[in-house]
Amino acid sequence: MSEMYEVLERWGAWAAAENSGVDWQPIAAGFKGLLPHGKKSRFQCDDDEGIMIDGCVAKLRKYKPDEYELLIAHFVIGLSLRKIAKIKKCSEGFIRTKLKVAVAFVEATAWSLVKL
Repeated sequence: MSEMYEVLERWGAWAAAENSGVDWQPIAAGFKGLLPHGKKSRFQCDDDEGIMIDGCVAKLRKYKPDEYELLIAHFVIGLSLRKIAKIKKCSEGFIRTKLKVAVAFVEATAWSLVKL
């Protein structure tokens, strides 16, 4: 598991606790109305890291809306990749590939911000 994946897990917990500025709730119809579930005591990132990742996720939303939706469903709402694949009626491998693209996009955007 990559370091960015772990950062996104903490960011997802932070965003689910209503700290996020990214408007993630009214996403695609397949995920509408789902509440965060699963792990009740998820580790959260601090506000500085959360705000930075929020900015990266906002760019993902602008340029790759499908990957954004997947990122929110998995990290914020807490759906498993298998559950997302079932909702989207596609293979779990396809979902994993799309998630890798989303994570790589956020990581690249975060690196560009850090290096400035």
